[in-house]
Amino acid sequence: MKVLLSMMLMCGAVLRAQQDPLEGVWQGFDGEWIHVSRQLVALAEAIPAEKFAWRPAPGVRSTSEVVNHVTLANFHLLGYTGPKVPADLKSEGMEKRVTDKAEVIGWLKRSLEAVKVAHAGIAPSELQRKVKIAGREATVDGMYLRIIVHANEHMGQLVAYARMNGIAPPWSEAGAKK
Repeated sequence: MKVLLSMMLMCGAVLRAQQDPLEGVWQGFDGEWIHVSRQLVALAEAIPAEKFAWRPAPGVRSTSEVVNHVTLANFHLLGYTGPKVPADLKSEGMEKRVTDKAEVIGWLKRSLEAVKVAHAGIAPSELQRKVKIAGREATVDGMYLRIIVHANEHMGQLVAYARMNGIAPPWSEAGAKK
């Protein structure tokens, strides 16, 4: 009986942790990366497949193009820190070419995991290593900061897209009541 009760309590703690909308917040880069990654994936999964082609106006990125843009930026910017872009990533024209919801989300998840794994494995002394990007000098730490800021910027864009289509973000009060 005690074992069963202990298991139930542990499962409840795990479920609460999985549902905690603030998980990772205020926990440094790794925690914040977990937070934005979960939000990006949850939001992309909440948007119906038929809305992946939706765009707010002509000439503005569609939903799938925004998600693909985040994916490509994650891999591209991460490449400056050391890890290689996956050999099977065909980035030329990917923003417009890859439109299937499952494929778009699959690539997004791969890029988010690549950043998470690379950052977790980097030695603290490596964060101050200098890299060249766009004719400027930056640090590896600065590249990771750019990656997370960029991901959050476009997550906000996707929230606006979702709300314009009557979709509440899953972590919001309205989304949680579904």
